[in-house]
Amino acid sequence: MARSQARQPPKLTLSQWADAYLMLSAEDASEPGKYSTSRAPYQRGILDAISDPAVSEVVIMSSAQVGKTLIAKAALGYYIDQDPAPILIVQPTIEMSETFSKDRLAPMIRDTPALRGKIADPRSRDSGNTILHKRFPGGHLTMVGANAPAGLASRPIRVVICDEVDRYPASAGTEGDPVSLAKARTKTFHNRKLVLMSTPGDEATSRIAPAFEASDQRHYLVPCHSCGHLQRMRWAQVRWADGDPQTAHYECEQCSAAWTDGQRIEALQSGVWVATYPDRRVAGFHLSEFYSPFRMLSQIVAEFLAAKISPETLKTWTNTSLGEVWRDAGGDRRQPELLARRREPYDCSDSQDVPQGVVWISAGVDTQDDRLECEMVGWGIGEESWGLDHVVIDGNPDAPEVWARLEDQLARMFVREDGARLPVSIMLIDSGGHHTQRVYDFARKNRRARACVGRSGQRAEVTRPSKSSGGKMTPWVIGVDQIKAQLLQSRLLVETPGPRYCHFPDTYSDTWFEQLCAEVAVTKYKHGVPYVVWDAGRRRNEALDCRVLAMAGVRMERPNFEALASRLETEAQMRKQGGMPPTAAADTITRRKSNYW
Repeated sequence: MARSQARQPPKLTLSQWADAYLMLSAEDASEPGKYSTSRAPYQRGILDAISDPAVSEVVIMSSAQVGKTLIAKAALGYYIDQDPAPILIVQPTIEMSETFSKDRLAPMIRDTPALRGKIADPRSRDSGNTILHKRFPGGHLTMVGANAPAGLASRPIRVVICDEVDRYPASAGTEGDPVSLAKARTKTFHNRKLVLMSTPGDEATSRIAPAFEASDQRHYLVPCHSCGHLQRMRWAQVRWADGDPQTAHYECEQCSAAWTDGQRIEALQSGVWVATYPDRRVAGFHLSEFYSPFRMLSQIVAEFLAAKISPETLKTWTNTSLGEVWRDAGGDRRQPELLARRREPYDCSDSQDVPQGVVWISAGVDTQDDRLECEMVGWGIGEESWGLDHVVIDGNPDAPEVWARLEDQLARMFVREDGARLPVSIMLIDSGGHHTQRVYDFARKNRRARACVGRSGQRAEVTRPSKSSGGKMTPWVIGVDQIKAQLLQSRLLVETPGPRYCHFPDTYSDTWFEQLCAEVAVTKYKHGVPYVVWDAGRRRNEALDCRVLAMAGVRMERPNFEALASRLETEAQMRKQGGMPPTAAADTITRRKSNYW
């Protein structure tokens, strides 16, 4: 009896079910309690498309802060309760799947009575449930990472939800495109459902953008309170007084009437989804932050003004606020001769006369068969950087004297203009060459040294070494493609000294700048999926490798530059008053996640 009932068509649409049963948990929502589509009415059309039997594929390309994860959770709850089936939800990584299960799914199941009795507590005996696999009457839910090919290639699945697809790797191991692998598992079901959702990334490598372009391209049109004109809210219609985000308002594209935030949010209640290409079979939805009732226009404008100082931060804002792909302006990057013209008259080769803005120092070391190359980089507020010294240590890295000379570099104490003494806080050394064991030995001996190996592809900027048995050392993994993109396509393009600007001393040679700019971004394809690699051709790139490692050191340690600057300023004043001798900046300043990375 139960089985036959489970196969009957559900009596409720997804939005009706969510309004009737879904509860928002305190750990997972700013407004916990009973869910209502009236709070963000644009969600209603997306939810109902997911439960519509006539729609087999749904694409959601959106900004942050519009309820994308909530939509995914509501869909899972609906299918578990109303239309049981084998369900698969794919996150970019296994770790993110575990986090989703613990922090998002579990609270929803706990607080939603319609679900609580259908999925047993995984801690109970014989529940058959784990963190990544849940059973319920009529079906099961599996959570996998796009980087795990085994999780994408086993049993048939009727409902597949792919979350944050623009963060997926180009290939799940050697198996191919993760989205294609997941989609292939639905082929045996006539009533299959595929949901792709993501905040977009780069135009060249985005998955969600071409999927949306191939859909019916629905936009949420809202009426003007003054003239009634239905319109899609666009960034071009946001207005504010120069330099004052508090004056931000929306302007009707038809009658130029100004909308307050209250009028903008009220207009959502009368909005309608309209398809640009209604004859297409894939339902596609696009949303920006302008539709979020939880965001004020003044906040969005303030974040834009802060982001526009560099391509790096403007890209993030475009992706996460507008919900649009980032279009690189012709792959623009600095040429070595242009950067060389920016050299400044300071010389830190003797560890003296360090520019006043430097508050913390990292070093990157490239390992070659006949030498070590090392760059010391000073960092200040906003991750403004100063090249301090580039040192070449000639000799076979198998020779102990080569490492003794590198140890001398690590021991250097740089003296700032005001007398502050700054140590090299961290030194990252490439262990991927022919001298891996020598690098490991050096890192074991020196607590401020880190053995590292660079890896290309979609990955975190830095990844901690995995634990190993028997005391065997494993290196930190550096996501070199991400850091190279930040440097070559963003930071070197900043024209004005300040956050993210790169200073260079007049001691750096023309050859050094040629090496810094040696690599170019090249789009390649793996299993038909585009991805970007950085290619030096036959050009030498040691300067770039050193700078990338020095940048990774910042991400690894996350120093609080503002706190360091304040402390050094206080100590400088005390020295002027004769209250203390010159001291080295301690490495114990509270760390924090960088706002500038």
